[in-house]
Amino acid sequence: MPVRLKITLLFATIVFCILSLALTTIYLISVDKREKYIESRLTNLAITTGNFLSRKEYFRPEIISKIDSLTAISFTRKTIQAYDLSNRKIYSFNDDEADVVNLKLNKIEEVRSKKKLYSHLNEKDVVLYNYKTGVNDFVIVAAAYDIFGHENLRELFSILLITFFGGLVVTLISGYLFSRGLLKPLGLIAHEVNEISAQNLIQRIHTGKADDEMNYLARTLNKLLNRLQASFETQSRFIANASHELSTPLASISSQLEISLQRERTPQEYKVVMNSVQQDIKHLNKLTYTLLEFAKASGTNSGIEIKPIRVDEILLRISSEISRIKNGYSVLLDFDNLPDNPEKLVIPGNDELLEIALKNIILNACKYSINYHAYVSLFVKNGRIIISIMNKGAEISEDEIENIFLPFYRLQKDRATDGFGLGLPMAKRIIKMHDGEINVNSGGGETLFTVTLKNNDHKNN
Repeated sequence: MPVRLKITLLFATIVFCILSLALTTIYLISVDKREKYIESRLTNLAITTGNFLSRKEYFRPEIISKIDSLTAISFTRKTIQAYDLSNRKIYSFNDDEADVVNLKLNKIEEVRSKKKLYSHLNEKDVVLYNYKTGVNDFVIVAAAYDIFGHENLRELFSILLITFFGGLVVTLISGYLFSRGLLKPLGLIAHEVNEISAQNLIQRIHTGKADDEMNYLARTLNKLLNRLQASFETQSRFIANASHELSTPLASISSQLEISLQRERTPQEYKVVMNSVQQDIKHLNKLTYTLLEFAKASGTNSGIEIKPIRVDEILLRISSEISRIKNGYSVLLDFDNLPDNPEKLVIPGNDELLEIALKNIILNACKYSINYHAYVSLFVKNGRIIISIMNKGAEISEDEIENIFLPFYRLQKDRATDGFGLGLPMAKRIIKMHDGEINVNSGGGETLFTVTLKNNDHKNN
């Protein structure tokens, strides 16, 4: 079902309920007012008849009947009856002789205890009134058909019915027009989104100045497009750089083998070529492994084994491993400010991936340090585990700090050194997968990497 029709039907349903409630209430109030009015009129008629009957010396039944026939001209089919203490009918008047109100004795006895009863009988409104004085005790029955009141109710019912259906028709039409106007900006947004593809991701959805949901949706989609564009650009650069990095050793291997096969060579010459090819293959294997690790870190944590891990234990393992990776590299750990409760150093995560991330940052610090030392400190603050990795050496310019987390990006002064420019981007993505942050500050002959992770206490809060 189209959204426009859903909105129209929902709007009509709401109005239907409101109209039904309002018009029904009006009608019921009118019915109640008519009944109260006729009840008071019939009660007055019963009291008047009782007054006449209590003065028989002045009013004979014939005179009372004549008076009753002239009163309450708005009523038709009037019936007035009176019963004494023995429940014997002592007076009766009917507009139509055949139209008699037959009451059961229990009703007459009931009204003697309740003073007055109001009910309906054969379309008539009936009031039973216990007229009681010091001398007389009558039960007066006054009944009549309220012709004008019922006619007014029928007219009111017709008016309310016309109002109800007319209101529904107007509601359906106005609801349809309203929904069309409401959804028009959404249709324009959908049309503009359909025009956007991978080839023209630079195009954006037009946003107005109004602070409403449609403009909020347009702005949100534009932010999504900005992220997609950045992701596509990053992917394109990654593919281009990866292709270049992969093609370079492959081209070197191919050219060396091609040259060596052009003529017969000595075993020593073949050995030199094979050693060179072996170096290229090692480089290619290392690059392939790094790309696979980077691809693993670029995914989501949905398929990764998550378990409680202690950050201090990871840093201790890295510290002992760094010296074996390359001679001269060392890590100076500062654990002086660790909390007394070791649980504050525990985070939910993947031990292997987090070790790769921190190892890449620490190796990077050792690599660019003037003394090949990385200074690592660990402490907990406000439910967050903070790891500071500092090295003393050449500074990183502000322009380059913005790019060091891009895949295959390498510092200008680092073009000739070993590496692929994937270590820091991989580290950042792994830390982001662990709901953490990484920040860089460089100045005064020092470069400081700060990694912030949320421990279990912070996550539980």
